[in-house]
Amino acid sequence: MQLEIKKIGNSTGIILPKELLGQLDLKQGDQVTATLTPDGGFKVTRADETFAKGLDIARKAMRTYHNTLKEL
Repeated sequence: MQLEIKKIGNSTGIILPKELLGQLDLKQGDQVTATLTPDGGFKVTRADETFAKGLDIARKAMRTYHNTLKEL
């Protein structure tokens, strides 16, 4: 399925067709996460609150132990 990148107000976005939203069980207002893939693309998945909290904890730890991690 090809989608077009469009100007939306002052932003740029991709409009997902109703059929695709239905297949993905997503609706307007749902949170998603975009992840870069090794082949230069990206993958969009439903946002996971537990994963997001874990990522915040990891970022804080990396800031706190920056020098130690740099030595490793």
